[in-house]
Amino acid sequence: MKVIIIGGVAGGASCAARLRRLDEHAHIILVERGPYVSYANCGLPYHVGGVIEKEAKLLVATESYLRSYFNLDVRSNCEAVAIAPKEKTVRLRNVSTGEEITEAYDRLVLSPGGDAVRPPLPGIDLPGIFPVRTVPDARAIREWVERNGAGGRKSTAVVVGGGFIGLEMAENLVHRGFDVTIVEMLDHVLAPIDTEHAMVVEAHLQAHGVRLAMGDAVASFAKGTTTALEVRTKSGKNYPADVVILALGVRPNASLARMAGLEVGELGGIRVDERMRTGDPDIFAVGDAVEVKDFVTGRWTLIPLAGPANRQGRIVADVIAGRDARFRGTQGTSIIGLFGAAIAWTGASEKTLRRLGDTDWERVFMYPNSHAAYYPGAKPIMMKVIFRRSDGRLLGVQAFGEDGVDKRVSAIAALIQMGATVYDLEESELCYAPQFGSAKDPVNFAGMVASNVMRGDFSVTSWANARDGYVLDVREENEFALEYVAQAVNVPLPQLRARLSELPRDRTINVICKAGLRGYYATRILLQHGFDARVVTGGMLLIARIDPSAVRSTPLPAPK
Repeated sequence: MKVIIIGGVAGGASCAARLRRLDEHAHIILVERGPYVSYANCGLPYHVGGVIEKEAKLLVATESYLRSYFNLDVRSNCEAVAIAPKEKTVRLRNVSTGEEITEAYDRLVLSPGGDAVRPPLPGIDLPGIFPVRTVPDARAIREWVERNGAGGRKSTAVVVGGGFIGLEMAENLVHRGFDVTIVEMLDHVLAPIDTEHAMVVEAHLQAHGVRLAMGDAVASFAKGTTTALEVRTKSGKNYPADVVILALGVRPNASLARMAGLEVGELGGIRVDERMRTGDPDIFAVGDAVEVKDFVTGRWTLIPLAGPANRQGRIVADVIAGRDARFRGTQGTSIIGLFGAAIAWTGASEKTLRRLGDTDWERVFMYPNSHAAYYPGAKPIMMKVIFRRSDGRLLGVQAFGEDGVDKRVSAIAALIQMGATVYDLEESELCYAPQFGSAKDPVNFAGMVASNVMRGDFSVTSWANARDGYVLDVREENEFALEYVAQAVNVPLPQLRARLSELPRDRTINVICKAGLRGYYATRILLQHGFDARVVTGGMLLIARIDPSAVRSTPLPAPK
């Protein structure tokens, strides 16, 4: 059997290696148009920043390694230019010489990846403007930065795009001493997450010196007067830059598929079934080039992540080798580290569910500690858990913090793939020692809060729905004096039972505290005394983020 795999990196290279382990006799040709067959493109920003000093560390598997260990026919600097499905042939071109040959195949695997978005803006081809997609891209940025220092002033950089690569490049350029501005046409960074967590990420970036220009798109690039370049936006603002990074995301490279008459979906990716097979039974596709089913929503989506691409490559190898393997879909589980903190997410976001017209969901916010509070170094984790209102099924989670974010989101991501509910979070048995977690881990805590909602122990509401109603703040008087919402009535929790007569019985009472726990305690008291009460999820910590104009503060008196 002869198998041609077009494209290496994550999906194609993992497919080739897995197929060899399953079939020692297959003739496997791995074609890669670039000079490197398998490299860690997720590590490129950290190579630019010097965290990964040697370029060779980015090479996951070299051409010689794949040949010697897996007996693969590896052809780098070789581009597939046409597919003839009826004849089952592929035309290949040597990038260096231009020579073309035709190879026949029994099975064909498309793993061409995605192309960096590069809009046709005036001046975009000026020197000093770089994408970040390949090892040569990272090398070019490093060489430019080292060759074009700012001299006596601080170097400046503009990063166009506030997604994964944009934020990682911003952090690494700050570490290299640059004054960095991120220009993003959306109203918040990291499009997959909801506004509340995005705002926390933005505040964290700004606290570390990154300037943000949100809701503004780049209009053009020009040569600068005091710097190499100038970035001009549609709002009329100009940003000087010694280097510009284009981090506008990627588009599926589906050109070969289109030429071959294969189905391409509305999102621009190659359509495949759960075995990663295209409409042609002998052609498969994996990685950034394909559209896949969202595991939570069931809708077609594009998820250009290394993890799903690797799994897809492995599944294709199994199917070609005669095994019954299927891709479950993807949840888009992701994490990004920024200046000592991390933001992670998995599953559906609130805005995605709203866009799809889905109304059968609820969400809760909480701020559990990363480990036992009595052990030094505990840090709060801002968590948002989204679940089905009808049956408690987990739909998604978002978390931000300085410690323990990754393992909590990873645990919940695994449970989502198993079709778990919030009750399963509640009952999950996880590692515990005071320096690693709590007897009631944040995962358990999230399940307990959500399960209490499901059981009807209390109801939650958003600040947007509560702000025009009766608001009861149950924090201590000194907390209330420092920061409060103007319409709130303050009755500290320890005084609540004695002051129930002061509260209205003909109105819904929206209860707030700092984060939500005391609000829950207060709501349980109120409900059992016949009041209509609900918790404003996220408390003052969230209100101060999403609606700062509603928050009032009273300065502390000067010391005597």
